[in-house]
Amino acid sequence: MDDMEMWPEVEKAATEKRRELVLQGLVVDKRICSNGGLTSSVYSLLLLNYLEVSQCPSLTAIHEDVQHLTNLQSLILCRNKLASVPNVIGKLKSLKVLDLSVNDLKVLPEGIAELKELNTLNVSCNSLQVLPEGLAQCAKLSFINVSKNRIAGFPADLFSERLDLLSTLVASDNLVEELSGDIHKLAAIKVLDLSNNKLNEIPSELSDCSKLKEINFKGNKLNDKRLEKMVNGCQTKSILDYLRGKGRKTQGEDGGDGDGGRGADKKKRQQQRKRKEKTADEQEEEDELNKMVVKVLHISEAPTELTVKVSAEVKDVRPYLVCCVVRGMSLKPGNALKRFLMAQTKLHDDLCGKRTIATIATHDVQLLKGPLVYGVKPPTQLKIVALGRKEMTAVELVRHLQVEAEELRKQKKRQNVTGLHKYLQLLQGKSLYPCLVDAEGHVISFPPITNSEKTKIKKTTKELFLEVTSATSLQTCKDIMDALIVVSLSSSLFLCCVRIIVAYYSLESISK
Repeated sequence: MDDMEMWPEVEKAATEKRRELVLQGLVVDKRICSNGGLTSSVYSLLLLNYLEVSQCPSLTAIHEDVQHLTNLQSLILCRNKLASVPNVIGKLKSLKVLDLSVNDLKVLPEGIAELKELNTLNVSCNSLQVLPEGLAQCAKLSFINVSKNRIAGFPADLFSERLDLLSTLVASDNLVEELSGDIHKLAAIKVLDLSNNKLNEIPSELSDCSKLKEINFKGNKLNDKRLEKMVNGCQTKSILDYLRGKGRKTQGEDGGDGDGGRGADKKKRQQQRKRKEKTADEQEEEDELNKMVVKVLHISEAPTELTVKVSAEVKDVRPYLVCCVVRGMSLKPGNALKRFLMAQTKLHDDLCGKRTIATIATHDVQLLKGPLVYGVKPPTQLKIVALGRKEMTAVELVRHLQVEAEELRKQKKRQNVTGLHKYLQLLQGKSLYPCLVDAEGHVISFPPITNSEKTKIKKTTKELFLEVTSATSLQTCKDIMDALIVVSLSSSLFLCCVRIIVAYYSLESISK
């Protein structure tokens, strides 16, 4: 029965002429199952600029009538069972954000290349083998996530000078065998993740990407074993310097001396000596960093005084959690605390997809009362003293944040959903909210929104409890935690890492 009365969210959006609609969860999934798909009335909401349909395993296809929603700027269709997306999606000329992650897609529609306003594309956790040609036509693309697919190579036009705004490319956990030297044409690239692929070489041209700040090639069996060792432990700068040196060496071998004179030979020997001296310095730096990373990324199975218990109820809400305790550190020197918070914010914007993929929270261990419990609470019963605020329920907090976000949008005269709205939408339609609770019953974290003022870190913090939560995958949490620790190390925030304890929590065993 396709009746708008059976879809109160759709009826309300139509009556109030709303521009945002979120449909997600078990109740919506049952309607989709009995209806054989989304109600057709959704496609008549022509004013929508934000549409999300997520966590609905019964949703296997989107009707071609989606083309009528020409005002859409964000289309979120994640965590369903979509097997296909209609090619007419290319007619959504205003679309800026397209999220098709965690579905059953084997191919993407060529129409995506017609989305001239698109700036964010997330198709991670599917079964894609190829990407569509013509993505270079989406000249405003700034973020692409194609991780956890079966992609063996990139289309030739992906590394195009036309994509001069592309700053983040995440393609981890695929089958990519070659990275083109044309990667240097992506002038704005800042984050490049090709970990856990089939790469044998990393092109020296990568060193010409002047804005590149974070690279990840872990899990690739490189022919250059020294480079392989570096990518598993070194800073981005050291790797780029090494690639730059290889590029100059290759050019020298191809070009020759030309005059064959003694002066040229002497100059060549001097250059070789300088390279050797530089290489020795890089090796020393590499060895020091490797020592640090071994300690940081050690996974301990030994019991600790601070434990986290996971309740079964989070399985259908936000099931993945990774925790880390950092001991023996100092945030007092200079602007150490500020640099750490900036690193966290940058990870939230990039790898965490502005909190839509994962969320980071930090706590002062001395202010924690263990054991901790990661569970769920009804929105009206979840109370938290959010950062910089007084105690209120989750319902009140979300309402306050929505009002603030709406005011900010009006001030900036924008029609699109703000970054704040993007992660508030993740909670809509949920009857239970995820939270981390201490032994006294206080909520110290409410992902993906905020953590508590009670456990806020300060310059005097000496022991840090890090948490990363996600609804996407456990590996996502692990990768982001590793990135957070490594970035912090590179900033010399952890002056003495006496002990690192990393605990991975997943409800996969419970769900089985």
